[in-house]
Amino acid sequence: MSKFIKQIQERRNSLWEQSKALLDAAEARGQDLAGEEEQTWQRLNTEIDQIDVRVKELLDAEQRTADADAAFRSLLEKAPAPEGRQGAERAEVERVRGWLTGQSGSRSLDVRPDSTAPLDARTLSKLTAAAGANTVPISFYNRLVQHMIEVSGVLAAGPTVLRTATGEQLQIPKTTAHSANAGIVAEAGALTANEPTFGQVSLDAYKYGFLLQVSHELANDTAVDLLGYLAMQAGRALGNGFGAHLVTGTGSSQPNGVLTAATLGTTGTTGVVGAPNADNLIDLMYSVISPYRGGASVGWLMRDSTVAAVRKLKDLQGQYLWQPSIQAGTPDTILGKPLLTDPNMPAAALGAKSVLFGDFSTYFVRQVESLRFERSDDYAFNTDLITYRAILRGDGDQVDTTGAIKYFAGGAS
Repeated sequence: MSKFIKQIQERRNSLWEQSKALLDAAEARGQDLAGEEEQTWQRLNTEIDQIDVRVKELLDAEQRTADADAAFRSLLEKAPAPEGRQGAERAEVERVRGWLTGQSGSRSLDVRPDSTAPLDARTLSKLTAAAGANTVPISFYNRLVQHMIEVSGVLAAGPTVLRTATGEQLQIPKTTAHSANAGIVAEAGALTANEPTFGQVSLDAYKYGFLLQVSHELANDTAVDLLGYLAMQAGRALGNGFGAHLVTGTGSSQPNGVLTAATLGTTGTTGVVGAPNADNLIDLMYSVISPYRGGASVGWLMRDSTVAAVRKLKDLQGQYLWQPSIQAGTPDTILGKPLLTDPNMPAAALGAKSVLFGDFSTYFVRQVESLRFERSDDYAFNTDLITYRAILRGDGDQVDTTGAIKYFAGGAS
């Protein structure tokens, strides 16, 4: 599998080289892409995007196979675990599955990452048609959070995540200005006060929820990885809803989105319908001061359509700003910094804040660690469907407003 992933990664790089050749040829003629060249460019970039999706699917499949192999090795080779641990695992599996199928008689289920019997349990999953039902280790909470991250560019960008057991309002110190520079002081002269300025930001626990319906037949089929299915569907739904506000939330009765809280880095020039050019992106990058530019969570955030335009841009040395990743599963880069995408970022347009750059660890995401699930057999009684309700509580805000994350705004026409 790894060899095949490497082959399609090489195919991706080849497509990018073909794309660059088209752009270079058009530039040599002093013209833009037109006609058949533009169609070829779009086709090549569409195939690059399709390969990205395919690589992710293959990596996920390879990881599932590795997990299954590790589980079987553990069952066949390791000494039996202490009876207490085995009993805890079995009890937790039965508790969750019993709730899913209604056997427990309980309407609700709270899932936490630090349960007394952690949900690092074993469930049944069909890896392939030939394999049938196999025993694999899973973590329901971790898998759900993983799917949330997959659909939210902000969560994938490496924000500071605070997980609390309960939902009381949190007061977090906020840096609004750094200390001024020290100056020369005469002998016996008074020292000038030189202190940073702080404010305070409140992190609440706004409630996000959705409904999911499955048939009784699916819920009671022990060969189906129902826990994995519910984690994926719930994670994506909660990630989409929460993730949208983490980008563009107004801060009023909802999270204060990272785009809302960011400060202006640079404004585009005229005549490009609000899209950034190479100089704009370089200016945006260097509008963020060095301590933030070198952070572990520094990077770019934009939507896919903006990335398509940025792929054509070069610096003054004729080097493309966008560079494809040389390792499957790692982000592409712009000017050497990781690029992440989020569909909630605005498209490039006049006055639109279409590109973010900075240290995303200065953006705080608060999650109440208990994820609440509830079930009802009565909600869709006439269709014999079980209805599950998932509830997440969270918030987000920028705690360093000195310019750690900045945005590009499309210039006037």
